Amino acid sequence: MSVHCALPSARRSFSLSCPAAGLLRCLLPVPNSIPRMSSKRQMDHLERTASNQRQSAVYPAQVCGIINESESVKRLRLTAHPDFNFKAGQWVDFFIPGVEKVGGFSMCSTPGLLQREGVVELAVKFANHPPAHWVHTACALGSQVAMRVGGDFYFDPSPSDPATDLLLVAGGVGINPLYSILSHSADLLQLSRASGGGGCNIGSVHLCYSAKTTQELLFKNPILWACKEFPDKLTCEFHVTQQTTDIEPQLQPFVSRRRIAELELETHVDPQRTLCYLCGPPPMIEAVSQILLELGLPQDRILFEKWW
Repeated sequence: MSVHCALPSARRSFSLSCPAAGLLRCLLPVPNSIPRMSSKRQMDHLERTASNQRQSAVYPAQVCGIINESESVKRLRLTAHPDFNFKAGQWVDFFIPGVEKVGGFSMCSTPGLLQREGVVELAVKFANHPPAHWVHTACALGSQVAMRVGGDFYFDPSPSDPATDLLLVAGGVGINPLYSILSHSADLLQLSRASGGGGCNIGSVHLCYSAKTTQELLFKNPILWACKEFPDKLTCEFHVTQQTTDIEPQLQPFVSRRRIAELELETHVDPQRTLCYLCGPPPMIEAVSQILLELGLPQDRILFEKWW
């Protein structure tokens, strides 16, 4: 589904001739020439995603906002090229002048935000991997980068599709694409409300999100706001596994001090209607996938992203 609106003037005036453009062209790999895996080192992003679909176009972007989402996660706002487009849940190949390695970051924002404001958001956890390290140590307002969209993990319903119930299961920074999907669902619900019931058929959307502590539950406040805005459609449960302090009073009704278990998953699984998106550490994905299969959810209705 696409929503058409006038581009803001800031987006229309974005220049392709940024100072870093020439250098970026030198950094970009030739399309379809993904590096081969070496058995002597860990696969990098391009190797891990070599079999995934990706767009052919690479677009320049400029950092226009940097927010400390938590002690270890920075959220970047990037002014995007007018032709840049993506589906909720996808990621970008992230090209940085002077950094040889290509980053791979899931977008945490929505196609709706891109259409309204011309910006894309990425939440990047600190790591020694060069692209993530650059985000936390060298990135500044005005920094020039380039992005190419890829990924087979996305939610992109059309008005003719039947309503599907979504179960979103996230671990740690794996919330990024699932927050995009949940927020996109809220955008579509808002459009349906404004049009008097037209648009896409959105079923129920339930989020199970686990992190070490409540401080590491990214986007918890906007998630709760969205659930409050559409209580008959959007619901959430937070889980913390290493919390040693008291849980904030406003979060207590939504937080459990344990891992995501079969009991809460079973409540939200209907083999005929449920489509499950999983994103997080591979061991969590494997464990949850097995539970879902045992609950009768078909394999082709269990989608996951675990390439990092």
